[in-house]
Amino acid sequence: MDAANHFETPTTMLLTRLEWLAALAVSITLALLHVSEINWAVFIGLFVIIDVIGYIPGAIAFRRSGDHRIGRGYYLAYNTMHSLITGGAIAGAWALAFGPEWALLAIPIHLFGDRGIFGNSLKPFGVPFEPHPVPEFTRFEQAYNAGRPEPAASEPRRVAHGAGS
Repeated sequence: MDAANHFETPTTMLLTRLEWLAALAVSITLALLHVSEINWAVFIGLFVIIDVIGYIPGAIAFRRSGDHRIGRGYYLAYNTMHSLITGGAIAGAWALAFGPEWALLAIPIHLFGDRGIFGNSLKPFGVPFEPHPVPEFTRFEQAYNAGRPEPAASEPRRVAHGAGS
């Protein structure tokens, strides 16, 4: 993936997930090293609130929708609550208000777990809220895997320049 090609191949997706799993392992290790110092009510609350606000409403709406189309607000709620920026802001605000504590590890554990274990990232509006193949992307992926797809007539042809192309 690069700035002009916003997709992941199976290999790059695996490598990205391995990076998230490494971050998850660090977060879990820190939690285990400080398990007796964790305020479990705060930990569970922070862990759960991400999905209570950001996932569950959209998942319910998606399942209730006959055509699986749901409002953009569900995507915004998901993306806001599953953002590392939001998580960092919540942890920072909590630390300023109540002091830093090990229970704040619930936030990266949840987010790194979603990305590393489940392969979930932020949700674009144009894809179903729940994982379902998008026919256009499936066709593109098949063509890409069969051999580099031919550029459309309006696209410039790329010329290979060394090993980095």
